[in-house]
Amino acid sequence: MTKAHNRFEGQGLTNEHQAEKGEITSIEGIPALSLDAISSVAYGPEAMLVVLATAGAGALEKIEPITIAIVILLAILVFSYRQVIQAYPDGGGCYAVSKANLGSRASHLGAAALVVDYVLTVAVSIAAGVAALVSAFPGLAPDALVISLAILAVLTALNLRGLATSARVLVLPTAVFIIGIYVVIVAGFFRSHPAPGAGVHPAMIPKVAAAVGILVLLKAFSAGCSALTGVEAIANDVPGFREPRVRRAMRTEMLLGGILATMLLGLAVLTVKFHIAPSPTETVLSQITAASLGRGVGYYVVDLATTVILAIAANTSFGGLPVLASLLARDNLVPHVFGLRADRPVYRYGVVVLALLAACLLVAVNANTNSLIPLFAIGVFTGFTLSQAGLVRHWAVKRPKRWWARASLNGLGAAMTAVATVIFVVTKFTSGAWVVIVAIPVLLYGFARVSRYYARVGKDLGLGTIPAKPISAASLIVVAVNAVSNMTEYALSTALSFGGEVIALSVQFDNDRADALRAAWDAWNPGVDLVILRSARRSITAPVLGYLGSADRVAHRRVLVLIPEVEPSKLRHRILQNQRGLILANVLRRRSDVTVARMPFHLTHE
Repeated sequence: MTKAHNRFEGQGLTNEHQAEKGEITSIEGIPALSLDAISSVAYGPEAMLVVLATAGAGALEKIEPITIAIVILLAILVFSYRQVIQAYPDGGGCYAVSKANLGSRASHLGAAALVVDYVLTVAVSIAAGVAALVSAFPGLAPDALVISLAILAVLTALNLRGLATSARVLVLPTAVFIIGIYVVIVAGFFRSHPAPGAGVHPAMIPKVAAAVGILVLLKAFSAGCSALTGVEAIANDVPGFREPRVRRAMRTEMLLGGILATMLLGLAVLTVKFHIAPSPTETVLSQITAASLGRGVGYYVVDLATTVILAIAANTSFGGLPVLASLLARDNLVPHVFGLRADRPVYRYGVVVLALLAACLLVAVNANTNSLIPLFAIGVFTGFTLSQAGLVRHWAVKRPKRWWARASLNGLGAAMTAVATVIFVVTKFTSGAWVVIVAIPVLLYGFARVSRYYARVGKDLGLGTIPAKPISAASLIVVAVNAVSNMTEYALSTALSFGGEVIALSVQFDNDRADALRAAWDAWNPGVDLVILRSARRSITAPVLGYLGSADRVAHRRVLVLIPEVEPSKLRHRILQNQRGLILANVLRRRSDVTVARMPFHLTHE
């Protein structure tokens, strides 16, 4: 008994070891789930400067206090999502928190907002990466959409092989980007002026700073908050981490917060130091890099790393949305197929649907980043607000030690993200944000319809109730045949093994073929009666329905129609087979009460 126990225990350890190969560590969690947030330093500071520039050059210096406010919000979000990870280790983030504390409607809103944001993240990240590439190589501009779709295809293939596989592939470019940004920041701190030959022309800052209205500051704050998208992705995919999952996920969340905060603050300081202003021909990050390093090898390494990271930041969504979809499937809000996992720990249907939706979006806007940016961040900030509001109620109900401090932190964060969400909607509505405002109710309607369908199915199935005792009844097995063949023999043998009366049924259009079949059947004499139905209108289904509808045939009996079909081993050969079996099966299922079974007959000589 001990040996058997040890053998099974060893098998369990082997299975666990194999499963761990598909899961990620704390370090791998950065490229797998955090690239959306980290890569946002390439466009978050620029988004703030574009807004501040509308108030004049003197307003550009306000980027420092605004960045500090954003970093404070980032810290609140990081600590909040650490609590989400600990309280809801099955993943789901905003959806799980709002479902448990705010009710189903709030959780459905959070889920819809996250779905929209995940799709937009893929499209925006890839389009931004390709835009950076096109900036360096203008000749690629006509092929921007093709390049975008090619990058999307590669990312989809990597994620279909498993999240851990994609994470390991992305470790190197992620490390190059992070180290490169820190080199830019450190080098910039040691310079009093832009590097020689940088080509950066400092903005003329008035000695007396211009007064900046509160509305402009709020707009700049909400624009800069786009740098916080992706902070929630780690909490959404806790099951994707290697054991101990919770501890590893919390560690990754803190690591992300530290990296993103120091990058944002460092770039904000350099922006003011070098008097960087937004330019239509060069990104703010490119200007800062040139001012710190000059336009040598270091500049091009950072620029290329930025391009790559922006392109692959979509990996955050590939890690988060399939897990969210699996939770929605478990709650009967989306088709159950999204809850299926393959041999690798991958929700393949979620990955494929995400890729298809992102591809449609890229095609719709011709891979134009400017057309996508106004849609960005609304969904994820809605999720931020719901998640933190849910945690406020969570602490109020559970009342652990010092619960009021946690609730206050989450309440402050909920208020700040709610304000940012409202500002996003108001300021970006006419620029395209209306698409998100429409898409979220459409998703909510879809959730409701799917839920009602599964509720009806559950009622018909009697789920949760005790059914009547099974009864044994006489059965009639009808085998559809077309000729005397090995497939016919296999089908009849299968039918006879079930027990009950077996009848072979054939529909013939031509009298000569019907007579030939009868002669061959009598010569074979399989011990099963053959019924031949004539069809002058060359219809298969009508004669079969008429035969099965006869009272003397089906009275007091359960009827099973067995339809044997040739199944080639090669996919390309399947189109060569007729589809009579499929047509007959579909009609019988819709228009009769008989049980239908399609039986494949595998070919071995193709």
